[in-house]
Amino acid sequence: MIDSSKSGSRSNTFEWQTWLVIVAVYVCWAMLILNYRELPSVAANVALVLVTSWFMSIQHELLHGHPTRSKRFNRLLGLPPLSVWYPYDIYRDSHLAHHRDELLTTPGIDPECNYVPAQDYPQLSAARRAVHWSLRTVLGRFLVGPGVTIVEVWADIFKGPRQRGMVAVRSWALHLGLLVLLLWWVQVQSGITPLHYLFGIAYPALGLAMLRSFYEHRPAALPAHRIAINDAAWPWRLLYLNNNYHSVHHAYPGLAWYRIPAVWRAQREEFLHGNGNFYTPGYTKLIWNHAFKPVDSPIHPGFDNGKQPTHGP
Repeated sequence: MIDSSKSGSRSNTFEWQTWLVIVAVYVCWAMLILNYRELPSVAANVALVLVTSWFMSIQHELLHGHPTRSKRFNRLLGLPPLSVWYPYDIYRDSHLAHHRDELLTTPGIDPECNYVPAQDYPQLSAARRAVHWSLRTVLGRFLVGPGVTIVEVWADIFKGPRQRGMVAVRSWALHLGLLVLLLWWVQVQSGITPLHYLFGIAYPALGLAMLRSFYEHRPAALPAHRIAINDAAWPWRLLYLNNNYHSVHHAYPGLAWYRIPAVWRAQREEFLHGNGNFYTPGYTKLIWNHAFKPVDSPIHPGFDNGKQPTHGP
């Protein structure tokens, strides 16, 4: 059992580390846009992809209550649509719903589930089966995953008002309005066309962000066994703000990113015992082993009250 008193969840201290990353992301992104014409185009584009993906990690920190205890202020920091594809409010609500560990990986319930119910799989077309299997590979996750996610998220424009009323309408209206302004400003300042920004920068940035979550959850009878630890090298940890230590994040969702490694080191054996040794020694090995080979099956076996499978593939 993990002692939450050791985690130091949220505190009232000034989170200078988080502020430093926020400032770095916004300054780097703005400087790359403003100087894009003078920079080598390939290098500038790669840098923008990295910074935009880093911004998504910042949005994750913001919705979990950092760097301030004010939800409204944190929201303002996360609203600019640098990453394009989803409104901050939609992402916040969806991700917080994901933090119901007893429902993790449950199709149709966990908003971040990547699995198909076993009873539904035989009814899928060959093309849809191929897509689901491709998403269990690194290249499929990076190249196809963003497209699947974008279709699912943007479908909310039509179904969201029926489910959530004016809340959804306001979220999308604000996001689309800000996005139009951002794409116009980017083109004026850098010459990057809207299509280039959407599919040459924001799309691969989302793919890079989705690589972090490629194998951070799996179906398992015990909820704790569904959450991974990826012991990544420091460049990955900085890009993903230590969310690769995913079991730690789920155990202490209010813990600031810069405090996660210390908790991991102090309670390593407890976490590995608690998550059934669901452990990967870094993203390089994951990429090498599963660039083309599926990491597991997209078919979810199903569980009865989190205790036993209810049906097989």
